[in-house]
Amino acid sequence: MRVRFRQLSRSLHLWGALVIFIPIVIVIGSGLLLQVKKEFEWIQPPTQKGQHPSPTLSFDAILQIASQVPEAKIESWQDIDRLDVRPGKGIIKILGNNKVEIQIDSQTGEVLQTAYRRSDTIEAIHDGSWFFESAKLWVFLPVAIVLLFLWISGLVLLYTTLTSKFRRKKSRQVQAIQNQNT
Repeated sequence: MRVRFRQLSRSLHLWGALVIFIPIVIVIGSGLLLQVKKEFEWIQPPTQKGQHPSPTLSFDAILQIASQVPEAKIESWQDIDRLDVRPGKGIIKILGNNKVEIQIDSQTGEVLQTAYRRSDTIEAIHDGSWFFESAKLWVFLPVAIVLLFLWISGLVLLYTTLTSKFRRKKSRQVQAIQNQNT
């Protein structure tokens, strides 16, 4: 019974690993990029620093400033994905739907930087929503469950292998002692 369980466990461990190989490579690769996103401008533009920590610009002024940056292609609030206000740094980040990020001084409205932001796309790849919205629930969640099973079964396999080796070694030692006594 114990040998069959070990064989079944090894077989499930192997096939489970093969089934989740591609999604796990995607999650690990994108996760590595997200870990270093602040280190590489190509992934996420570095955060600039404004002159004054307290924001005074109105929403109308923010929209007007953003619409003057041609590569952002912002004409109305529908073209803006989000605003990120950083009072401590004195800036406002405006992220367009086309992933162009504009950083402006929160008091003067001066455009400090304009750059393409890839980190959101990498994050969508990481959680699976980039492929199709329900991939998060129907592909990446089951893969995570299988990975959890693989981790647990790997620990069980490690434990059974080590205990088996320990028993064999102990058995050999007992047999060696018996041979010496005879």
